[in-house]
Amino acid sequence: MKVTIINTGGTFNKRYNPIKGQLEVPADNIALDKIVASCFNIDFEIKTVVSKDSLDMTDSDREQICEAVRNTKNENIIIIHGTDTVHLTSALIKEQKIEKKIVFTGAMVPMSIDEVEATMNFSQALGFLNAEVENGTYISMHGVVVDCSKLVKDRQKGQFLIKE
Repeated sequence: MKVTIINTGGTFNKRYNPIKGQLEVPADNIALDKIVASCFNIDFEIKTVVSKDSLDMTDSDREQICEAVRNTKNENIIIIHGTDTVHLTSALIKEQKIEKKIVFTGAMVPMSIDEVEATMNFSQALGFLNAEVENGTYISMHGVVVDCSKLVKDRQKGQFLIKE
């Protein structure tokens, strides 16, 4: 199986910078490399596109992500994205009607602090792509993978829930 991962940053990738005394989104793939190193029999292509917190993303950044999806030859795509605005970027890609299987995922806790959530969400997205699913734009978070329009971040509960 071939999977293209488009890494756009977000909390998933954040690390503590001891010089600045704050968490920041680096322009590397260290968090992702750690996960994919344990995935065998899968050919990964990793593209880093934006590298920022999703609250700082602009419409231009979202267009860059769309362009990366369009230009990817592979039909199986996982997009690592910040959870605060994943709904905006996934909706934009869904509007484009790109005939690929596109799964957004991320984490609400940086992988550098706790590996469980990021690893689980990514693994769930990967497992979803291994199943026979239709082309579409999905979000993989907190135990579910559904069409991107059906999952919402509940900020009070600190988790993603299926829209009712």
